Amino acid sequence: MRMLSIPLLVALAGCVSPMQHAASSSDEAAGFNVQLGLGYLQQGNLVVAKEKLERAERESPRDPKVHNAMGLLYERLGDSKRADDEYRTALRYAPKDPEVANNYAVFLCKSGRTEDGIKYFLEAGRNPLYRTPEASYTNIAVCLRAAHREDEAKQNLQHALAIKPNFAEAAYQLADLEFERGRLNDARAAVTHYTDSFDATPDLLLLGVRIARAMGDRVAADRYARSLRMDFPGSEQTRALSDLNHNPGS
Repeated sequence: MRMLSIPLLVALAGCVSPMQHAASSSDEAAGFNVQLGLGYLQQGNLVVAKEKLERAERESPRDPKVHNAMGLLYERLGDSKRADDEYRTALRYAPKDPEVANNYAVFLCKSGRTEDGIKYFLEAGRNPLYRTPEASYTNIAVCLRAAHREDEAKQNLQHALAIKPNFAEAAYQLADLEFERGRLNDARAAVTHYTDSFDATPDLLLLGVRIARAMGDRVAADRYARSLRMDFPGSEQTRALSDLNHNPGS
């Protein structure tokens, strides 16, 4: 199961707060190096990412965005202790920043610290300044699924969809949860409810294929597969259809 990543990138590249409007040249340089560092991190160039982020830390050592980025870096480097220290430092400098809380929560859940992760996700999700609370509740559900707490996960996914009915990731997670539990009717209902009202995503269409095949509904499976090929011809999910064709039981 995947943890959402988009909110993390938004957090690190977020807007400047009112308290930062008179940023010094060193703060501006640090922000530039944070963006460079994150870009190299996404490309997998960890050596240069580390160089840029360490430079940003020297330029603005009390900037929470710098320490947030450093936390991501040390996660990628497999240094959980340093990553934890960096996220805590970011929280110390920005204790009420919901984006920082969300980032730390993702790290905690990936580390198996479920209750701590949920605590910080809730801090983010309940903060009126947080722009994507539905992502926090979806991440809570992912965290709970990893801990085999499916009923609680379902409740949080339903809450996420109540906040934003067109949040595709929550719909996908809900359908996937029911599919894994063998509740095929509920899984199909979750996919259908979303795709009847909003534009389908590749993930939901591929899952729709898998659910329909498990239910022996070849017509529905073919319909989802056709939509996937037509609307997302170059997607990873479309390429995965061939694997399903070779392994129909998967």
